[in-house]
Amino acid sequence: MDQRVIDLYDQFTHGGISRREFLDRLTELVGSSAAASALLPLLQNDYARAATVAPDDARLAIEMAGYDAPGARMSGYLARPARKAKRPAVIVIHENRGLNPHIQDIARRLALEGFLAFAVDMLSPFGGTPPDEDKGRDMIAALDPQETDRRIAAAVPFLAHHTESTGRVGAVGFCWGGGLANRLAVLSPALNAAVVYYGVQPPAEDVSRIRAALLLHYAGLDQRINAGIAAFEAALKAHHKRYTIYVYPGVNHAFNNDTGSRYDKAAAELAWTRTLAFLKQELGTPPA
Repeated sequence: MDQRVIDLYDQFTHGGISRREFLDRLTELVGSSAAASALLPLLQNDYARAATVAPDDARLAIEMAGYDAPGARMSGYLARPARKAKRPAVIVIHENRGLNPHIQDIARRLALEGFLAFAVDMLSPFGGTPPDEDKGRDMIAALDPQETDRRIAAAVPFLAHHTESTGRVGAVGFCWGGGLANRLAVLSPALNAAVVYYGVQPPAEDVSRIRAALLLHYAGLDQRINAGIAAFEAALKAHHKRYTIYVYPGVNHAFNNDTGSRYDKAAAELAWTRTLAFLKQELGTPPA
């Protein structure tokens, strides 16, 4: 697909332009409104492809769970192996569309690796993630950043004190959720590890507060996010933080999302292998 189309879609999905402007500019790029209409479904996520691990997989125990946070009751998708045991826990933080089938599948993948995985719905204060992902994106944009920070931070003690938790808690965030995972590392000294997929970096002056080990995945073609790497890394080095950065050449923002047009299988599988190894190293290997 034309990189100009992908870049334009990325700008739209991150709130840089309106849907009307996106469609007008897409029409200009591809030559007609009919061609733009035909191309649009190929750009949007296809959640029919989301179930790498079936929602009814008998090896897993899955339920909706919740916790109290400042000003809101937060809910989410809790997945773990069916056999009860003490397990390291991982918070899964969604992209800027809310808790969708793809992110639920990420939680199931982690559960199959033995983790206690909790994909929190950050749109809980608005009644939860809607079926319409454009509406979900608008709702994400309406969240108050400081309230959102406090609400995700409250997920750490919720998982640390869960009856099936070892007390070791990590986080994995994607896109908008990657930026939130970075902020969670700043906010929560109890967080043990954070994996960030193409997330906005925290301000350099906040880096000294990070206690968690960081694994940072970036897409080589993602100019918007990659512009902040140098300053972030300089601050991490200056404050002697534990971190690893990987930049995957030739791939786009959202390369891990296997329901979307920017998915890159090779990069996603390599990043996922590194993610699992990192979480097991920092949180402890889950029981078999």
